[in-house]
Amino acid sequence: MTIEDLPDVGHEHADLTGGWLRPAVFGAMDGLVSNAALIAGVAGGTRGTDDTSAVVLAGLAGLAAGAFSMAAGEYASVASESESAELEVRRERDEILAHPDIEQAELAQMLVERGLDPATAEQVASEVHQDPEAAVSVHAQMEFGVDPDDLSSPVVAAVSSFVAFSIGALVPLVPYLLGGSNVLVALGLTLLALFGCGALVTRVTSRSWWFGGLRQVALGLAAFVATYGIGALVGAQL
Repeated sequence: MTIEDLPDVGHEHADLTGGWLRPAVFGAMDGLVSNAALIAGVAGGTRGTDDTSAVVLAGLAGLAAGAFSMAAGEYASVASESESAELEVRRERDEILAHPDIEQAELAQMLVERGLDPATAEQVASEVHQDPEAAVSVHAQMEFGVDPDDLSSPVVAAVSSFVAFSIGALVPLVPYLLGGSNVLVALGLTLLALFGCGALVTRVTSRSWWFGGLRQVALGLAAFVATYGIGALVGAQL
């Protein structure tokens, strides 16, 4: 049977290499938890008053500061990671150009270690090394797990993180922007959003949707309660 004879079966994998998924998920979770916790702390410190301006100001400041911080951090992190990978790829290219026979033998050995018989491994390595750039790509993926043609974009990571954090951080602030003053409403919306995010993430993990959702709710609730308590304690002393 040839490749042309094989049935057309849909087969796709989730994006696990970084890209936009990781920073977006992390940004949304961080926005929800950190800003809800910040709002809870200020609400705890100002409890007993009807003036929510301090809570709104803190929430907006937390949203802006967190979004820019997340974006800058993701950009620097992914840029450094990509630049490091590019350096390793360049070193591998130099080695292949300078010592093609040694690198070909090395590839054959790696293929043998992965289950190919020596004769087949030598044939595959020989064919791969007919094209130096193809050899660079194969060596990079097998030796240090990097695809030179699919490095993560720092811009995509930064924008994804910025947008996701902003949306997440806005959720606990919405009740106050609409004129509300009850911190429990903000808590309820935040926990619902956290459950939804946690459940959504399980589409690309091995966990069940309810486990992912409840785990995020537990983490968010712990942060919320802790900061509200700290805010109430400090506020009572001021």
